[in-house]
Amino acid sequence: MDWVTSSDGTSIAFDRVGEGPPVVLVDGALCHRASGPNGPLAELLARDFTVFTYDRRGRNDSADTKPYAVEREISDLTALVKQAGGSAYLYGISSGAALALEAVNRGLPVEKLALFEAPFVVDDSRRPIPADWLTQLDELVAADRRGDAVKYFMRRGVGLPAIVVAMMRFMPAWKGLKAVAHTLPYDAAILGDTGRGTPLPTDRWAAVTVPTIVVDGGKSPTWMRNAMRALADVLPDARYRTLPGQSHIVKPTALAPVLKEFFA
Repeated sequence: MDWVTSSDGTSIAFDRVGEGPPVVLVDGALCHRASGPNGPLAELLARDFTVFTYDRRGRNDSADTKPYAVEREISDLTALVKQAGGSAYLYGISSGAALALEAVNRGLPVEKLALFEAPFVVDDSRRPIPADWLTQLDELVAADRRGDAVKYFMRRGVGLPAIVVAMMRFMPAWKGLKAVAHTLPYDAAILGDTGRGTPLPTDRWAAVTVPTIVVDGGKSPTWMRNAMRALADVLPDARYRTLPGQSHIVKPTALAPVLKEFFA
């Protein structure tokens, strides 16, 4: 483990494995480099690339600086890319895909961009994310109701069935989810108004001119697959790819070959 210092003085913890061109992996909500899909993915990519995984601010070994702002998370990525040599390939999953997309849109220097299932809602194929969900998450976190924050995020943000959310507290991972629940408002802020069930603006990410691949799973919900097709359509230089048999909990062994081919 090592650290980089973001522009606001925040220490960001990261791991580096492998040899070759640099790749930075961005986690989604409730994950960090030691808990989530990007760790196993990094090991597979390390055969061909130097892979950076990191703890997003406020998670695990990374520090935090208040107040939160999306710009601060983008500065964290900027520090990592600088550590990687000044440019890199970039991959993000879920809300981490939304963060990676916005970072590139604001000028983060990358060679190629890969996105897996950013949780946008672009039509009426599911209930939209509530307009006040960031406020609700802020209030739950402020009251130290971490478990309730996780359940609210999963139910109203992710759209999981109520029975599934109710059973989550019996899962072995529940303690770990609550430990990083205070960062859920960060993910909500990154997603912004992309969950309202309206079409994506055609010019929102016009500055993302690097080659991009937008990926989803063949078993993922219709609303998510619709959103990824829509995202690929509005990006200047994007291709769309579906991984048969995969869901939002994508298997690294299914995803790694696609990323290796794209980043080659």
